Formats: sequence, structure tokens, C-alpha cells
Amino acid sequence: MKRKNPFITGTIILTMTGLISRIIGFFYRIYLSRLFGEEGMGVYQLLNPVLALSFSVTAAGLQTAVSKYVAGGISSGNARSPFRVLMAGLAVSLSLSFVCTGSIIRFSEWIAVHFLLEARTASMLRIIALSIPLSAVHACINGYYYGIRKTGLPAVTQLLEQFCRVFCVWSAHRLAARYGTVPSINVAVVGLVVGEFFAMLVSIGGAYFRYYRAVSSASGPASSSPAPRSPSCFRLVLDLLSLAVPLSVTRIVINLLQSVEAVYIPSRLQACGYTPADALSIYGVLTGMALPLIFFPNALTGSMSVLLLPIVSEADAAGNQAAIRRALGKTLYSCLLLGCTCTLGFLCFGRTLGRLLFQSPLAGNFICVLSLLCPFMYLGTTLSGILNGLGNAIGVFFISVSSLCIRLFFVFFLLPRFGIYSYIAGLLFSQAFTTCCYLLLLKHLLRKR
Repeated sequence: MKRKNPFITGTIILTMTGLISRIIGFFYRIYLSRLFGEEGMGVYQLLNPVLALSFSVTAAGLQTAVSKYVAGGISSGNARSPFRVLMAGLAVSLSLSFVCTGSIIRFSEWIAVHFLLEARTASMLRIIALSIPLSAVHACINGYYYGIRKTGLPAVTQLLEQFCRVFCVWSAHRLAARYGTVPSINVAVVGLVVGEFFAMLVSIGGAYFRYYRAVSSASGPASSSPAPRSPSCFRLVLDLLSLAVPLSVTRIVINLLQSVEAVYIPSRLQACGYTPADALSIYGVLTGMALPLIFFPNALTGSMSVLLLPIVSEADAAGNQAAIRRALGKTLYSCLLLGCTCTLGFLCFGRTLGRLLFQSPLAGNFICVLSLLCPFMYLGTTLSGILNGLGNAIGVFFISVSSLCIRLFFVFFLLPRFGIYSYIAGLLFSQAFTTCCYLLLLKHLLRKR
């Protein structure tokens, strides 16, 4: 199977790796919540918007662009062409990442106070900024490996990053325990940087080894026809940017809206009457404990979405509408079954899970209420994969932006008056809206065909 269809094999490898990584990350969050408490988790979660935005600017679009043009370089028959693409991508990504890192370090106090609205994140921002160039290198090399349809190294580095992160925090905790103290939440940020560093080192080593093998093979017996001439570095950079910029802009818009939502939840809770410490605790329980548990089964539907995209794309290209309808029918049935089962399970055992896993009764209450998300969220994930497979990524983008705008309405106008449960109602409403829009768009597309 590996020789006949490396794409499916690679997808399965990444899917299994993603599941293992999510399991590690889930228990890691439990460990962090017990080590640093609810308020500490709230402060730590505030860093996510900065990380997401910086990755969108420096690496997200370039990873996809490198993957596309590396695949084209392989088909050209020039052994060095894929590595020239990788070098051009690294040059652009690293340039952007150094600017981003310097800006975050220079303006960390301003970002902490005026953007994240929490002064305690300033020192954490200066630490986490160091991970941006590391993740840029890691992402570009991953894009190269996706382009040559080899997913082994990206899978290994993903797991290595998680293990190093957990080991770093665990070691710091053990060391502090000898002196009768507890490490600060900054240790979790250091662990993130350490994980990215080792993942980058392994990525560079793997890429160099593959380059050495490719060049050695190309310099073997002389070929009767000369190798095709590679485009100039400047041309490669322009080609990469032509594809990366639209992708990055899309990611930036969505991440910016998500960042505004995440940053303003604690401040809107304070407007509702909570103290700053209580607001951060509630935010930490919701986003760092309850939501990750609700999202955990979504790893299965996320894997299904990844596998559905090539299947639907191939059926659409062949004009096989029956295959698309079969895929849609199986998706609706399996996701609704999984979603309803998880809803029932979280409703029955949510409070028990909150006490056992996180030692937080509030987390248990949130889990019970958020359980109603499951059918809509799991179905929406796979429907987005089908729509992307049908080539309607623009429709998915506008529906996602509309859903985020609905959630922002609840954050700014209802959360200060009715508290955190009004925001949870906004999550439910926006997710139901997204799923219904996906279904209507799919119905429209299938009817047109």
C-alpha cells in the first residue's frame, strides 16, 4: 500500500501521530492545571493569540507554498530544485520571524498591557518570542517533506516536541520540589521553546541527510539528457509569496478575530463584576480544562476530515456525484452518532470528570453545558473537509468569519451583563450556525452539479 498510494499512507501516519500528540497534550494540560492552578492556566492561555498570529505571519502560508513547489521541483527531474525551494522558503520565513521576534521582545510590555490586557504576560512574551524562528524553520522543513510525500520526519518531530515540552516542565517541578517551592508559570513557556528547539534540530538533520542522499544519487552515472535549469532564487521567492500571501492573509484574519475573542473574555468578565483573579480563573477553567476535553474526540473527526478531502476531490474531478453523496451520508451518520454519544457521556459524567481530572467543580459544570456542542462541532469539522475537497475554501472562510463575528457579539454585548454562560450560549449558537451553513452550501453545490 505504501508503494501504491503514499498519500494515504502519509495521511494515516500523520493522523495517528496527531492522536498520540493530542493525548499527550491533554494529560499535559491536566498536569499544568494542578501545578499552576486555575488563574495560572488563564494567564498561560492568553499567550495563544500571540503565537497563532505570529505563526500566521511567518510560516503558515509559506509551509503550504513550499510543499506545492517542492512537489513541482521533483517532477522537473532536477535533484537540487526541491532544496532550492526549501532554502528560498527558509530565507523568507526566517526574515519575517526575526522581525516578529524583535518586535515582540521590544514591545512586550505594551502588548501585555494593551493587547492581552494582562501585565504578567510581558515576561512570558519575551520568552515565547524565541520560539518563533524555531517554529519557522520547523514548518518550512515540514512543508518540504509533505511535498516529497514523506511524513515520517514531521510525525517524529511532532511527538519529540511534545515529549521535550513535558519533560522540561516535569524536571523543573521536581527540582523546585527539592527546595520546597513551586516553579512559576514561565516554566511552561520555557518548555514550549525547548520543545521547538529540539524539533527544529531533528528537522534540520533529517533535511540535510536527505539532501546529501539526493545529491549523491544525482551525481552517479551520467544521464544522457542534461538536468532542467532551475529558476533563480528571486523567481522562487516571488512564486512562493504569490501563493503564501493569500493563505497567510486568510489565516491572519481568522486568527485576529479569535485573538480578540480570547483576549477580551477576561476583561468582559471583570465588567460583569468579577475580580481580575476570578476572571482569569474562569477563563483558565473554560479554555484550559473544559474545552480541551470537549475537543478531544474531535481528533477522530479531524482525521476523517483529512481523509475525506482527497476522496471527495478525486470523486469531484471524475464527476462521480454518487461517491460524493455516499461520503456525505456516511459523514452525517458517523458524526451525529459520535456527537450524540459524547453529549450523553459528558452530560452524565461531566461533573465527575471535572473533579477527577482537574479537581475543579466549575470545570465539571462547564463540561456538562458544553456537551451540547459535540454533534455540531464534530459534524462541522468533517463538512469543512468535504467543502474544501469540492474546491470551496472561500465559502468555508466566510462562514468561519461569520461564526466568529457571532461569538464576538456575545463577548462584547452579552457577557458583561449575563456572565460566562452567555458566552457558552454564543459558542453553541455560532457552532450550530456554522454547521447549518455548511449543510446548505453543500446542498447548493450538489444541486448545481
